[in-house]
Amino acid sequence: MVNITVVGSSSIDLVVTAPTRPKAGETIIGNDFQTVPGGKGANQAVAASRLGANVSMIGRVGKDTFGEEILSNLQENKVSVEYVEPVTDVASGTAHITLAEDDNSIIFVKGANDYVTPDYIKKSLDKLIKADIVLIQQEIPEETVEFVIETCHTYEVPILLNPAPAREVSNQVIERTTYLTPNEHEFSIMFGNENRSDVLKRYPNKLLITEGKNGVRYFDGEAEIVIPSYEVVPVDTTGAGDTFNASFAIAIAEGRSLEDAIRFANKAASISITKFGAQGGMPTRTEMEE
Repeated sequence: MVNITVVGSSSIDLVVTAPTRPKAGETIIGNDFQTVPGGKGANQAVAASRLGANVSMIGRVGKDTFGEEILSNLQENKVSVEYVEPVTDVASGTAHITLAEDDNSIIFVKGANDYVTPDYIKKSLDKLIKADIVLIQQEIPEETVEFVIETCHTYEVPILLNPAPAREVSNQVIERTTYLTPNEHEFSIMFGNENRSDVLKRYPNKLLITEGKNGVRYFDGEAEIVIPSYEVVPVDTTGAGDTFNASFAIAIAEGRSLEDAIRFANKAASISITKFGAQGGMPTRTEMEE
């Protein structure tokens, strides 16, 4: 069983399903509303745990009902919450999600996730540096992401940066990250108008561009490779990227090749979008084998 540490956000997702997205100033009638656990960090922790990893989460929640729900859900999914402490004077994070036209749009309110500071991370250094691989995203403060990546680089711990939500990332952060997994939108924000193939060649076997139903693109040192995704009928695409990142990290920690790890992750992500909720469709190892 591989040991995975996830540093990142947790939230409660407020999900509206509608036939279309409203235009500015427009009111439409929605089809459904649900509240479900989410946050990119918590999603990746749950996905990794369901696939059989020993997972520890480092993060913050509010001292409120949502915070209690977040902690309970992580524990039910066998994720260690030893380093997920409540913040007394701020609410838990929330994500406001619209599902329409076979895709999702999200507004994330950080809340307690803004309190995942470098000083807070220092309390859990032992858990960080003993991991087989660390996963981190960008729904927590930028200085914390940089601190964690620097620490993992110093202690030679592999780290995967899922650069979402998108923002510009320094060259030093990219160089010290083991794996970088932007989608096409995030890639364009990080690298501007640079030629995609040129950027891929600059970061062989490190930069993996996820392209949704078209698969994953990377440069293996000799050629540009596209690993195709699996064809499924989507129900809810929320959490597909988190499932991909968690399952890819597990596969790498288990010693699979980069190509095999991407195929494994593509399969997990494809399964995940066939059910409702960011975490609702995340598969177990048994489901993957079936």
